[in-house]
Amino acid sequence: MGGTTVRDALRGWGGVTAMAVLCALVALVALCLPLTTAPAATQHTTAATRTVGTAAEEDCEAPEQQTLSPSSADGDTIRAIKNREGEKRKLIVGVDQNSYRWGYRNPNSGKTAELEGFDIDLVHRIAEDILGDPNAVQFKAIPTDQRIPAIKDGRVDMVVRTMTINCARIADVAFSAPYFKTGQQVLAPKSSPVKGYDGTLADRRVCTAAGSTAYAKLQADQKAGDLPASTDISTTVPNQLDCLVRLQLGEVDAVVTDGALAASQAAQDPTVQLKGDAFTAEYYGVAMKKDADDLVRRVNQILVDYRKDTANGWQASYDQWLSATLGKDAKKSQPPAPQYLRTT
Repeated sequence: MGGTTVRDALRGWGGVTAMAVLCALVALVALCLPLTTAPAATQHTTAATRTVGTAAEEDCEAPEQQTLSPSSADGDTIRAIKNREGEKRKLIVGVDQNSYRWGYRNPNSGKTAELEGFDIDLVHRIAEDILGDPNAVQFKAIPTDQRIPAIKDGRVDMVVRTMTINCARIADVAFSAPYFKTGQQVLAPKSSPVKGYDGTLADRRVCTAAGSTAYAKLQADQKAGDLPASTDISTTVPNQLDCLVRLQLGEVDAVVTDGALAASQAAQDPTVQLKGDAFTAEYYGVAMKKDADDLVRRVNQILVDYRKDTANGWQASYDQWLSATLGKDAKKSQPPAPQYLRTT
């Protein structure tokens, strides 16, 4: 990292490492609490749901289009959520708590260090629509590599955590329509000779999150000869923010992650920057159980309304949380008009 010291690298926004430690402690406490298991849906798998599985396994060219059409109707999954009693009558959502501007605990927000960010705004909107209260949410901090297991095991009703829709994942979970567009990018120290996702990564150590699309891309490209064979991609971490800490400590030379997340990390630490352009096109979606058809349809309807709401919807959230790092023009981050599976 050139002449930059570890102490210098750890400054900015209250210290990334300090935040990581805070988040780790909060996560530990959360894991010690009794888990409220989301009730499994009792409805039968529909033909449309089977179509999703078939598309994932046999013909997955556009995973972001493998979702069900919008509906405001309550089905078994939503009724089970609404029928939870007392304090348990909440939407249980897996989120990140250390991705700056997406889902993070702001240590400057008071004693409670409330979760804030673009993903968190969407969660509150979903809770308001389904339960009539934007705060009727039980947040669960889920590591990157535990997002799908948390859904399949019934620990959460859904995951809203900068989760890319891809062919491998739609074999295991159902996704909403896309709510954000991004792409993989390289993050490295400003003084680094790394120029982007190219030959300058030769003989460099690259960090990715375990179970992420970034690691899958690097692995596939290295096998295909599109990434230098000497690039060391062996460093993976449970949470993608841990890669930034590894970079600050000099344990790796670069990070590959979603450009939207990398931009926020660069805002946290002024000694690093994005290197080169995005080299993939990816879409974030809300992930749910494969048989939770009514919940998928409801979330898709919420997203339709959320995008139309210019005062308190998608654009307002982007302006508050992401415009400072991604630019005021949100068009490049807006997903295309959703396309849904035919159900007849």
